[in-house]
Amino acid sequence: MIIDLTTISHDGRTFDFSLEKDWWHSNEENDQILGFHTTLKVKLKIYKAGDKYILEGDLSGGLQVVCDRCLDAYHRDLRYDFKVFLGSPTPPDTNVTEVELLDEDMEVGFIKGKEIDLDEIIREQIYLSLPMKSLCSDKCLGLCPICGSNLNVRDCQCHRDQGHPGFLKLRDLKIE
Repeated sequence: MIIDLTTISHDGRTFDFSLEKDWWHSNEENDQILGFHTTLKVKLKIYKAGDKYILEGDLSGGLQVVCDRCLDAYHRDLRYDFKVFLGSPTPPDTNVTEVELLDEDMEVGFIKGKEIDLDEIIREQIYLSLPMKSLCSDKCLGLCPICGSNLNVRDCQCHRDQGHPGFLKLRDLKIE
């Protein structure tokens, strides 16, 4: 959804819409997010603040996510509030070869022209809502490092206590 920023005032504009399950298309082969489990509800407010635009939003719905330990897909509820600052980049000074960014510059997403693509902002916020490690459960056992079977489904007969061959001599070490 493309928004024309010339229609946004200091009072702002509100958008309330839903994204259907088929909206999500993965950009990568091994994407962590497989798709939506339920319809994603989006509430946004965009308003102008000086020469910048502020986008406040709320996302709610369900995602199909890949577990980082066992690689199975599982349902993850999504409830995420966010605030994005958008501004035009300052024109570079042609006499300066390096530019130092201030802390406030790091918090601003840059826009070119007078339009923004809400789809890209929503996609980015969905990725940012995920934890560093997505687990189907706290007790997920993951995959066997030898045979690759899912240890949540069945036990394997692999001998995992052998360890790395380079360190096997340390077992015989006696410390008095």
